[in-house]
Amino acid sequence: MVVQKELFGESKHIEFKEEIPKKHEKFLKDIIAFANTSGGKTIVGIVDDTGEVVGLGDQNPFKLSDSISNMVSDACTPQINMEITPKTIGDKTVLEVEVFHGKYCPYYLTSVGKEKSAYVRVNGTSRPADARTLKELELMGQQLSYDTMREIGENYDSTAAKQLMDGMYQKAIDACRNESEREEVHPLTLAKLEDFGILCKDGKDYAPTHAYTLLTNPKDRNIKIQCALFKGMERDEFIDKKEFRGAVQDQVEEAYQFVLRHINMGAVIDGLYRHDVYELPTKSIREIIANACLHRSYMDSSSIQVSIYDDRLEVDSPGMLYDGLNITEALSGKSKCRNKAIAEAFQYMKIIEGWGTGLPRLFRQCRERGLPEPKFEEFGDGIKVTIYRRSDSEWVNGTTQSTTQTTQLPDGRKMSDVEIHIVDAMKENSKITQSQLATLLGIDINTVKYHVRSLSKNNVIERKGNNRSGEWVVLISDYTKWRQKYFDNAGTEDFQAAAIAYAKNNPS
Repeated sequence: MVVQKELFGESKHIEFKEEIPKKHEKFLKDIIAFANTSGGKTIVGIVDDTGEVVGLGDQNPFKLSDSISNMVSDACTPQINMEITPKTIGDKTVLEVEVFHGKYCPYYLTSVGKEKSAYVRVNGTSRPADARTLKELELMGQQLSYDTMREIGENYDSTAAKQLMDGMYQKAIDACRNESEREEVHPLTLAKLEDFGILCKDGKDYAPTHAYTLLTNPKDRNIKIQCALFKGMERDEFIDKKEFRGAVQDQVEEAYQFVLRHINMGAVIDGLYRHDVYELPTKSIREIIANACLHRSYMDSSSIQVSIYDDRLEVDSPGMLYDGLNITEALSGKSKCRNKAIAEAFQYMKIIEGWGTGLPRLFRQCRERGLPEPKFEEFGDGIKVTIYRRSDSEWVNGTTQSTTQTTQLPDGRKMSDVEIHIVDAMKENSKITQSQLATLLGIDINTVKYHVRSLSKNNVIERKGNNRSGEWVVLISDYTKWRQKYFDNAGTEDFQAAAIAYAKNNPS
């Protein structure tokens, strides 16, 4: 009788053994690797190459079970938690040795030492942990987060700390959708930064942690996001590429805007409203990029990569699933956080809504849009998230696929459709907020902020006064006349009507 590994669970977490090998290390390395990662099962009595069930022969399954328990207990440090159960397949008896993820990593062979025998699972195989992975296992076993550890060689700077607190507070305020949300955001204090793990105490004085450096000015050249648009479906020819460095929260926003510039946009008419809609769920894209920064291993020498192809978007981040988390648990919304201080900072700045929400939301939004199911997978010693694009010409609500259009002003400046709609709304209501613009246009508030910055930089609009009581000024004197020509060509009077109605109903 022949069986597949899937009979016992996810294949990469299953090992078949025809018998206990004479060199016990060959058997024990899988046991150790399962304990150091997300658990797994070794099935004794099945040929590995063929899946043929040969059973235990004349061996008593209960005596063999005791023998395996004693072998693991005597050879491995710390003690490994496992269950051994006889199973009947056809007329044969096998032993299922289930190993659970351990809380006291790293696990290793006592006689050999952890530097050479702390094994981990990578792509369905057991291999010795390298120095970086071993260090992560040690931190995990001590319940320590790398980003909350002291940044050696760096000193506390009160001015820089104040700038960080002010910057985080402003990001949190900017992300609020209404006044009640803004009232719930409180300015940061040094004590709160210490509570988050962004600062720590060195004696009586404050000192920066790794998280502080990541949120201000990362020193490691690999702490960046590499973004690329490729021609076709392979990594052969670049159309556009960028590398984003600096504070990790800024990297997230810049990578997100890179994606928005290179995916399709179409129009959806809802009554009087004309909404520009991206082909992919933008809120989920932003959270997936943020999660890549949040959950990546900052001890790894690799960088986050965001790749756009004709048929898909891929986000790759270094570092395997953390602290025993497996694919199934991650997809269900369970989360184990590798970088706890960064998580606290991102949640405060509203870059993420909550731990574990990103993947379930992504799958739901893709399903609602009729997109192929995304893919979430461990890829080597990293994680890959793939969001598939539509291959046909109609990709959202029956609208025809189109790319973002640009229109040239009389003086040569160019504006996208989104920017034209933003200026329309500002002309009708000079006090309209960016949150109201996001609601009106049906797009993410961060996208609105990106285009408002672009319009300001290009001297199309100007902000007079402060954020609460100020107003927008359109700097193009003949804009209304020029815009009428655009109406005639584009047929978008419905948006103007919506903007006028919205402005009247929302005067401030």
